[in-house]
Amino acid sequence: MIIKVEDIEFNILIDEKKLKPENTPVVFLHGFTGSANDWQFIFDKLPSSFVPIAIDLIGHGKSSSPDNIKYYSTEAIVSQLDKIFKKLDIEKLILIGYSMGGRAALSYCLKHNHKIIAAVLESTTAGILDFNERKERVELDFLLAERIKIEGVEKFLEYWFSIPLFESLKNNKNLDELKNQRISNNVIGLSNTLSGFSTGLMPDYWNKLKEIQFPVMLISGSLDQKYTNINSKMAKLITNCRHEIIEQCGHNIHLENPELFTKLVCNFLISIELQKVK
Repeated sequence: MIIKVEDIEFNILIDEKKLKPENTPVVFLHGFTGSANDWQFIFDKLPSSFVPIAIDLIGHGKSSSPDNIKYYSTEAIVSQLDKIFKKLDIEKLILIGYSMGGRAALSYCLKHNHKIIAAVLESTTAGILDFNERKERVELDFLLAERIKIEGVEKFLEYWFSIPLFESLKNNKNLDELKNQRISNNVIGLSNTLSGFSTGLMPDYWNKLKEIQFPVMLISGSLDQKYTNINSKMAKLITNCRHEIIEQCGHNIHLENPELFTKLVCNFLISIELQKVK
């Protein structure tokens, strides 16, 4: 399904027949260079009372990749998501986001907390506190954005998946397939995403985490020490939160251990359902 908002076309994966008032929407947001297709492995495994929806975020997959960088800011992405949900007649939802998609999910949650039933954030940060670190990250992402323009998507992906963050993926049997799925991404879309939605430009949400009242599950991999430490700190600030650390996994848990990831998400969704019954 293609939905047009703000003159931008967004590709949405959804079983429209399941989008009924009695079913709870579960919206999945992918990471950088990913797409809605990354989540298809879990679609048919969710409990029947939930309807899975996955969105190609701006600049990714089959969604538009406009030249104007203003469409890639945190504020713009939150606005785009909200307009998509309105077009789908979604008033309440559960958000699940990975890495960059987790940052988009968290940003949406804090802006529209009254619409959120629960959230699952995989390998996600609440922003960078230190000013100098924020500045360095923005500069790094601008350099990476230029690298994409110069080298093209395929060569950039070889570099991207060689960085230490994805060390645990190197021996994954699905890595080549993962790269091939991402080659069709748009150069402008990816470079503008890095420039406009850099972690360094994302608002610092640490002081706002205490405002979250809905259930949250944070998921990180034991081999990804950086994000496990970040999530441990986040878990202490969110009132109704659990932090699952998955052994022998790095940054991308849903790819490295899809069975366990699916089990965690399904159990979490069932617990949400039981709370509603109470």
